[in-house]
Amino acid sequence: MITITENANAEIEKLLVENEEPFLRIAIQGGGCSGFSYAFDFDQTKNEDDFEFGKVIVDSMSAQYLQGATLDFTEDLMGTNFSIDNPNAQTKCGCGSSFSV
Repeated sequence: MITITENANAEIEKLLVENEEPFLRIAIQGGGCSGFSYAFDFDQTKNEDDFEFGKVIVDSMSAQYLQGATLDFTEDLMGTNFSIDNPNAQTKCGCGSSFSV
């Protein structure tokens, strides 16, 4: 359902070790300039209805908006960040942190 690039996977593993956490949770929240925004957080617990992609977990409500998405991690002159290429997003804001469906 979600593809995680090698760069993203390496950064996730590094962050989980540094923060002594077992999972990175990705969720979709209402808000942002385009209607929905992505949320990243550490989580100790995988819920029964979560989907698991290696060390990444996604709740079932958010999973419907992330179907077919790719999670990447980039480092450039603007800094470092995770980015999501989401084929379900009809529009997205200039910074890429919010989208509409």
